[in-house]
Amino acid sequence: MRNYFFIFSSFFLLSWAVFGQDLPLSRITDDSALRTSVKDTWLIETPGRVLARSAVMNTLPGGGRVQLRAEASKDEFMVIFAREHKTPNGGASMGSFPGWDQGSWILIRNRANGEATRIRIFLRSDPYTYIELRPFSADKCQMDVVLYNAYIVRSLTLPVTMEKLYTMQLNDVLNLAGTQFPRRYFEPNPDDYRLNRQFIAKVRENIKGLEFADDGAIDQKGNYVYINTGLEQKGKPGLNCSGFAKWLVDGILKPITGERLELSPLKEPFGERGSSLTELWKQEDPFFGLDWIRNLASTAWSKLLSPAFGKLDEIEVRNDRFSLMTLRNTRNISTLYAYPGFLENAGFGIEGLQPLLYTLAIDEPGMFYLAAINNEGGKPVTEDNPRGQPRMRRYFHIAALVPYFSENGVFHIAVFESAAENSFQAFRNRFPHSESLIDGEIRLFPNGHYANLVRIPVETIFEP
Repeated sequence: MRNYFFIFSSFFLLSWAVFGQDLPLSRITDDSALRTSVKDTWLIETPGRVLARSAVMNTLPGGGRVQLRAEASKDEFMVIFAREHKTPNGGASMGSFPGWDQGSWILIRNRANGEATRIRIFLRSDPYTYIELRPFSADKCQMDVVLYNAYIVRSLTLPVTMEKLYTMQLNDVLNLAGTQFPRRYFEPNPDDYRLNRQFIAKVRENIKGLEFADDGAIDQKGNYVYINTGLEQKGKPGLNCSGFAKWLVDGILKPITGERLELSPLKEPFGERGSSLTELWKQEDPFFGLDWIRNLASTAWSKLLSPAFGKLDEIEVRNDRFSLMTLRNTRNISTLYAYPGFLENAGFGIEGLQPLLYTLAIDEPGMFYLAAINNEGGKPVTEDNPRGQPRMRRYFHIAALVPYFSENGVFHIAVFESAAENSFQAFRNRFPHSESLIDGEIRLFPNGHYANLVRIPVETIFEP
């Protein structure tokens, strides 16, 4: 467990809409000459002397300004080569140097002995995506590639000393990693997400007239009905989370097929799920949400392309790009967590949903995802029920998640659920980590909530 020191907490509150237009990695203005010129006075000088220095402004030969400054925590201090913050149109936002704009370079050192612990380099203007380099041996270091607290690459050994990295050009460092550096995750093409942005805009336009109603949906004839009975709704009509997911898919398919989907087929079991033990829960229909999103996705793919694309192994997201994450507790103390990835009949732990959607956006643009949120429950052992009951996974909520990059290359996740739009942060905050005090330390544990994801392609026309 390590208490990572960040200077960026106040800047995290900035709207992501102010991020600037990033460049391909090979075109980031090099600052190695600047780092070479200040190596003795900033990078290897004693901690006390470095921390006594005032911030210095520098202009790079290739253009752009860099603020050189030092900041400290209790145990560590940082030497920060902060690039000037850019506005979305590519112009400079004068006087703003947050330290995470594209090209920013940071050396973190031990405050007691001055030893370097890691170098962090921001390849995009995003405080949650970066590479880190750590000392490994006398002549080697190791590289981590981090996306939203997930390690896409962990402990990749590079044949270079830590001190040599102080003066190396960025592209030389990346070339040392070769094909093991996943360059594609740092160079998204905003044009690939034009359909996603159009889809989101049309959903936002049409969602304004919707209301929430428990068990509510729109049937094939366009009537507001109850999903359970098919009877017409009483009072103010509306949609629940399941009915709203159908409304989204209807909006994609109706312009092509001329009709909305029937309700009954969406309730049918889809694929293998559960076991003989789950028969005890059959009357409670714990798999409703899972069957519903699978049927929606299968129908969408079958009608848009062919039935072959509606099979479970085609529609369900089962692959991830990471197996290690950091989780942070309420005291901002981080712990490494072995992320299990996809679990059959459960999906992905919600704690890893943000980096998963980031990688999915890069690897398969033009998609949105229906998520069936689930967790385990069961009647506990009591005096009246000494044997208890088997733990049972229940799918209790459905949400639509649309990852995309804006025209300026900024990553977002639009969240639509229960006839409304919510921020991803608000959605994620409903499932916080568990914290326990063990041996005098606060330990973090995932909350046990999972999201089973199915993919659906966005279309140019959306008419619900």
